[in-house]
Amino acid sequence: MARGAAFRSTAAVAAKRVRWQSGLRSAWLEYLMAFRNITRQYRRSLLGIAAVAFGVTSLILAAGFIEWIFWATREGAIQSGLGHVHVMRAGYLESGRSDPMRYLLPDSLTERQEIEHFAKVRTIAPRVSFNGMISHGEATISFVGEGVDPEAESVVSRAMNLSSGQTLSSDAPTGIVLGRGLAENLGVEVGGTVVLLATTGAGGLNAVEGTVRGLFTSVSKAYDDSALRVPMPLAQRLLRVAGSHRWILMVDDTRDTTATLLALRERFRGGDLEFVPWYEMADFYNKTAALLSKQVSIVELIIGIIIVLSISNTMMMSVLERTAEIGTCLAIGRRRRQILLQFVYEGLTVGLIGGVLGLTLGGSLAMLISYVGIPMPPPPGMSEGYSGEIMLTGALMSKAFLLAIGTTTLASLYPAWKASRLEIVDALRHNR
Repeated sequence: MARGAAFRSTAAVAAKRVRWQSGLRSAWLEYLMAFRNITRQYRRSLLGIAAVAFGVTSLILAAGFIEWIFWATREGAIQSGLGHVHVMRAGYLESGRSDPMRYLLPDSLTERQEIEHFAKVRTIAPRVSFNGMISHGEATISFVGEGVDPEAESVVSRAMNLSSGQTLSSDAPTGIVLGRGLAENLGVEVGGTVVLLATTGAGGLNAVEGTVRGLFTSVSKAYDDSALRVPMPLAQRLLRVAGSHRWILMVDDTRDTTATLLALRERFRGGDLEFVPWYEMADFYNKTAALLSKQVSIVELIIGIIIVLSISNTMMMSVLERTAEIGTCLAIGRRRRQILLQFVYEGLTVGLIGGVLGLTLGGSLAMLISYVGIPMPPPPGMSEGYSGEIMLTGALMSKAFLLAIGTTTLASLYPAWKASRLEIVDALRHNR
């Protein structure tokens, strides 16, 4: 009994495998026949392939440029001083403006050394934020300042371009750098002497004298018009405090931000430290990404509609011209399901060929355009223009290829259904 049941089970598995192989072979033969029809009617097929390739190429170039804008905006913000993760006292973001000195992080905290040696953390840059008045000659202007560690800040603020002079250095304890707009409004140049006036941690007023060591520009003109940076010891002497308001972490790669953030929160759970990622603080980037993502979706929809209409029209013309041929196939015993699959395979083949050509052409044009560069004027809020590129990503290329296959397959469904529902007698006498 058991041996007979095992034999029947083995036989059933073998029969199922034979049926599967037979079905696969039959589908492959159907596809080869569809491919032969594509090559036989090459002129009409070329029109459909060209439409698909044009759509894929257009999507790659348009979406690739938007993808580069995402990347450039994100990395520009991160490398202009935003960093990947901010470490601060719990409650600093909500109440730090009204009482910033209450949320100072002492330099002696053991947590800082542990974070510095955390996996994938490249550097940690302490900062103390303050504001006050800056004077040069007869001019006095308000400013927003930061005390920074010059060596660590060279990693965090790589995108902050020094337009003239030199950057901050620990060897020049009274040297400061100003935003170019602030320096122009103040009428001071590199080498000039300025006086900084600010409120101390105890509530009094204090002033220090500094020398303009350099002028910088960032991605934000509004920031350049009011910002300055000073070495951390000078800021602490001006404010008469010890410590910093936040630590800025830079990780090895932006893609490592979330994993590092979760690991830090898990390690210091229940403590007094708060960890905030860059994407929760980059409001401009988030709004820009949401806006441009909707625009890319609209472009994809338009391209998809164009491909569907083009392929559907092409295949309907093919059905009309091959009506007698379809009738003959039905008359000699081909099933209506086979006729339907044949036209679906033809649409799929057009999508495959057009998709591959579009990826090749779009990728080549993207690399060429990126090599030459796209001159762009300064956008609102920026002081300098930039050179744009086309960024190719695996997700973008896959999306473009799937769009080609999906739209052509969708466009072939109705013509394939019409072809499979033809009456044999009417189809045979169609051209008579």
